[in-house]
Amino acid sequence: MQYSETLKKLPTYLFLKIEQKKKELLKKGIDIIDFGVGDPDLPTPKNIICAMGKAVEKPQNHRYPLGTGTPAFKEAIAQWYRKRFSVSLNPEKEILVLLGSKEGLGHLPLAFLNKGDLVLIPEPAYPVYRAGTILAGGIPYFLPLKAENNFLPDLKSISRKVAKRAKLLFLNYPNNPTASVASKEFFEKAVDFSRNNDIVVLHDAAYSEIYYEEKPLSFLQIEGAKGIGIEFGSLSKTYNMTGWRIGWACGSAEVLEGLARVKGNIDSGTFLAIQEAGVEALNGPQEATKEIRRTYEERRDILFSGLKKGGWELNKPSATFYLWARVPAGYTSEKMASILLEKSGILATPGSGFGPSGEGYLRFSLTIDKERIKEAIERLKKIKL
Repeated sequence: MQYSETLKKLPTYLFLKIEQKKKELLKKGIDIIDFGVGDPDLPTPKNIICAMGKAVEKPQNHRYPLGTGTPAFKEAIAQWYRKRFSVSLNPEKEILVLLGSKEGLGHLPLAFLNKGDLVLIPEPAYPVYRAGTILAGGIPYFLPLKAENNFLPDLKSISRKVAKRAKLLFLNYPNNPTASVASKEFFEKAVDFSRNNDIVVLHDAAYSEIYYEEKPLSFLQIEGAKGIGIEFGSLSKTYNMTGWRIGWACGSAEVLEGLARVKGNIDSGTFLAIQEAGVEALNGPQEATKEIRRTYEERRDILFSGLKKGGWELNKPSATFYLWARVPAGYTSEKMASILLEKSGILATPGSGFGPSGEGYLRFSLTIDKERIKEAIERLKKIKL
């Protein structure tokens, strides 16, 4: 059996490789402290679960959802954007419900790329940006994210020739994996750059509500942003709903129309009961989200302090639930990840798996209990490099 040439261009999905390695070690009886995949270990808030339970019992919710999302859920998203960002959205034309933001990010290139078109992808990055580009016949053009530039892409470094061939620009702030946050000034530059070169901006804001000292901005708060791009939102990280698979894209009606046409031919919409639960998530009590942030902040401080005392070089993140740490001199990302796993049972994600510029880093996810984080720090102290 012969796979397509397009499929052959896709790398093995990073987190599937990590999960396989983890399973192999667990079978050997090794106790693993897993800082790998960014999947919240905390439960979905009870009010959302209760809303889902009631919605599942309704026979009308058992049919094909179809369309771009229920009016109630899209209105809830619009209200949330008004309250959180002071951004006005037309629920009917400027919001599209997704089967999780990952699905929308992966499918959107199909609506805008012709074979050979360039897509600007800052890296290290969430692997889906690259995969979606390849599947649509596009060519990824990587923009290195460097510590000296606060892990923001240098848009001025993009040649005129490249800019004219590019159709899409992916952005992701707060950023996975670096945990960096974008300023208003940067977003303004991105809007100007994209407008001048007729490029569609795709801003992945999945971590906008996992913050500590200061609330991150929405790309759509920038004047002119809604005319040239869209923003992807998700309930996954904010409400611990990764397995529920529900998110949205909002912004440019023209861009969303293209994505909606792709989705209309590929899927049949988001389960109606989950959309009802989504309404409760956005409109209901928000105390749980504050507690979620407090939990991650406590974990962040414990792990950051432990790594710092152990001689690791890293910054304390102001958003996301990741720590992005330089590996000790003389080691590659994969080599250091292997040493941690084999010598101490600590699983961290090699930065090189997120792109060439991720070499020399490890990503630690804060999605494990604080007592296990403390234990990991003790294990790290015993490793002699």
